Amino acid sequence: MMLPENRSFELSRQLLEGAIDIHVHATPHLPSSPRRLDPIEAAIEARDAGMRAIVLMDVFQMSNGIAWIVNRAVPDFTVYGGLILNTAYGGLNPRAVKTAIGYGDGARFISFGAHSTYYQASREGRIVDGKFTPLKDLYPEFRREEVDRSIRIPVEGPAGPELDEILSVISDHPRVFLNTGHVSPEEAIRLVELAGEYGIGNVLVATAVTQVASTDQLRYMARRGAFIEYTLGAYTHTTSIPKTHYYVELEYAADEEMTGEASGGIRKAAEQIRQVGTDHCILATDFGGYTLPAPVEGLREFIACLLDLGLPAGDIRKMVRTNPEQLLGLNL
Repeated sequence: MMLPENRSFELSRQLLEGAIDIHVHATPHLPSSPRRLDPIEAAIEARDAGMRAIVLMDVFQMSNGIAWIVNRAVPDFTVYGGLILNTAYGGLNPRAVKTAIGYGDGARFISFGAHSTYYQASREGRIVDGKFTPLKDLYPEFRREEVDRSIRIPVEGPAGPELDEILSVISDHPRVFLNTGHVSPEEAIRLVELAGEYGIGNVLVATAVTQVASTDQLRYMARRGAFIEYTLGAYTHTTSIPKTHYYVELEYAADEEMTGEASGGIRKAAEQIRQVGTDHCILATDFGGYTLPAPVEGLREFIACLLDLGLPAGDIRKMVRTNPEQLLGLNL
């Protein structure tokens, strides 16, 4: 592979201009999982780098409430938020979705769970005595409190009353996008198909799905109109460091890599992006933890890595600017 010309630190900074990071964890968190910066700091850093917006993700509450505050404190910039349907909100809870749509600056995304999907909760674990062991096998109470209450998406048959109501609410609000959350690839495919049936225009296949889905599965969902999310956080050294990402209990600290093995690195991501097509992909960070750089620097590093892997600057600009604008409905 020939390295592209004109690669430089300056170019990686220029590609941040007008960019939108759709996956920033700069909201309050547990003391056992410290944050790198607060949402006001994240907004100011992004604005000063020339970015257009950031989207705050919060596994504990509606981040559009925090966005409302930040947008009044930080001029000349926009922060968006939304709702992740974790067990803290009762899982598939239509009332929570309806509330989030109108709360603060209004939810711009509804995610079908992070740590509270059955696919993730049943597989979360860490290395114990040299072997990757699920938390449900280590702690019976974890199975009862989290796994048994987790979200499952039916891969066939009717959606069910709660899912039907949630999809209908999203469909009624064109500026709200559907985020698959940390479901299985098969469940993600079902959500993408249901989104088409319900007339939901903007869908994001979460990076947790991207990591484990096959390229053929990703290409299928892209052909159905979904954007495929790639975050630098999915390919960093911190994925194998136990953290309490969601659980108050310290003993539930888990590795993000739920197999205990490396995922293939950024080179694999770049190869998949070429196969799926840059028209269908979005780059983000999933940064905010204290073990990582600030999100702005994380996005610049992701851009720089992909430049080194031969992706043209125009394609990168599309994935950090044009496609996120479309996902957020900023072109409506």
